[in-house]
Amino acid sequence: MRLPLLAAVCCALLASAARPHCAAAAKARHFKWEISNMFWSPDCEEKVVIGINGQFPGPTIRARAGDTIHVELKNALHTEGVVIHWHGIRQIGTPWMDGTAAISQCAINPEETFTYRFVVDKPGTYFYHGHYGMQRAAGLYGSLIVDVAEGEEEPFKYDGELNLLLSDWYHESIHTQMVALSSKPLRWIGEPQSLLINGRGQFNCSMAAAHTPGATQCAAVNRQCAPVVLPVQPNKTYRLRVASTTSLASLNLAIGNHKMTVVEADGNYVDPFAADDIDIYSGDSYSVLLTTDQDPSSNYWVSVGVRGRLPKTAPALAVLNYRPNRASKLPALAPPVTPAWDDYEHSKAFTFRIRARAGTPPPPATADRRIELLNTQNRMDGRTKWSINNVSMVLPATPYLGSLKLGLKSTLAAARPAETFSRGYDVRQPPANPNTTAGDNVYVLAYNTTVDVVLQNANALAHNVSEVHPWHLHGHDFWVLGYGEGPYRGDAADEARLNLRDPPLRNTAVIFPYGWTALRFVADNPGVWAFHCHIEPHLHMGMGVVFAEAVDRVGKVPKEAVSCGATASALMNGDHL
Repeated sequence: MRLPLLAAVCCALLASAARPHCAAAAKARHFKWEISNMFWSPDCEEKVVIGINGQFPGPTIRARAGDTIHVELKNALHTEGVVIHWHGIRQIGTPWMDGTAAISQCAINPEETFTYRFVVDKPGTYFYHGHYGMQRAAGLYGSLIVDVAEGEEEPFKYDGELNLLLSDWYHESIHTQMVALSSKPLRWIGEPQSLLINGRGQFNCSMAAAHTPGATQCAAVNRQCAPVVLPVQPNKTYRLRVASTTSLASLNLAIGNHKMTVVEADGNYVDPFAADDIDIYSGDSYSVLLTTDQDPSSNYWVSVGVRGRLPKTAPALAVLNYRPNRASKLPALAPPVTPAWDDYEHSKAFTFRIRARAGTPPPPATADRRIELLNTQNRMDGRTKWSINNVSMVLPATPYLGSLKLGLKSTLAAARPAETFSRGYDVRQPPANPNTTAGDNVYVLAYNTTVDVVLQNANALAHNVSEVHPWHLHGHDFWVLGYGEGPYRGDAADEARLNLRDPPLRNTAVIFPYGWTALRFVADNPGVWAFHCHIEPHLHMGMGVVFAEAVDRVGKVPKEAVSCGATASALMNGDHL
């Protein structure tokens, strides 16, 4: 999205083209964090989590659009590095603060301190999480909420606000999971043991056992896993912010007897529409409006269940507590039933209703480049991998931002990644050639060009298996132009499915089984940006690419962000970033 120079200067080069916010009333907000392992009981079973300042989930950051966030972060993990990715924050002008190990920065070593400084340029519902190894699955995450700038108003009214950060939880450590995923042959980690709401769940029991045949009623639980209670007053409208930082699970949210009106997706306003339930994929965030217009003498269940995979994990429950009822008063009605896990028509019906709100910038009418990415499951040296155009992504020891900025010749392989796949590939069958190779998967983008990306889903190694994949782009929002069934052909029929009138702006988009999703964005944010499946095991197994975008236009990169690997050696030899 192009921004006039005057507005860019006004907003210190850190403004949103959709909603620029000048810095007259902006503030600097300072936080001091220590990241460490600690014992915790997210689902009433004590395990080790990664916490921040002794908290799980991590502290909520709240700011206004245009504010500058300062997070002084000390790594108190004993044996591993750490980074924090600020999911949905575009990092305009500060690509080294994106928090992606091996891409935008070096991992912060044990006992080292690194300070993140960046501007939150537009309001919305966001979150942060670890982006090194599989640390997100170990509990390293928290909410990041950006309100409108001082003096501005949201385009909808509400009386109060509630926040739900959804996640899943494994009892096996992430180190065991990573070894299993890298084993020869694959030892699949299975489904999570619990779903968590704001870091809380209940394993092997149910708060609603009276309505769940065969379930055991949860006994008194400790504070760490006590069910979340959402206090509300009758006949009010609440903004419910919802985000998913799950490792594996796709989710569905419903509230007993209540409809929701969707008004925001991934920090962008959408044309409001009512829904009985909403699907939330890993990396998604939404705001919905909830009106408390039901019988005020009752409380109501908030239910979160699994979608897109055969559910072996019980739904998570919270209580919508109509005051002055006691929070401990269990709802009389049964919790909402999650739609069938493989009812993709239900999922598509919700997803296809998401359209941009009037006033959202439209996409450019045409693109300068189209990159088609075929998602397949493959084998390499006896291991199971996920691949893009038959190349499984591996990350380097030296962050791309530093090595490309310095012009190190060894940064990229001579052969560049493919920009399309064979039109003869049968997406409904396992790959005829199951073998894959490893590569950097770095696509070099020219500045200010319009890029189309088509994500093509396919059958996995097993017959009749095609999984849901939510893809997240760092450094940008993109327009979701459309979806299709079967193989993408790029013909007139596929073009007719694209929406150029009011496509939603998102930073995460789903591809449904055996289908394709078309995206468009403008390469106007110099940096090196990850684009990957947000399912943690899939990324670990190679499901991602990197966009290197006008790196020559990136400003002076702080040495502490990229002083590792070959970059450290080059800086010692007198090279300058």
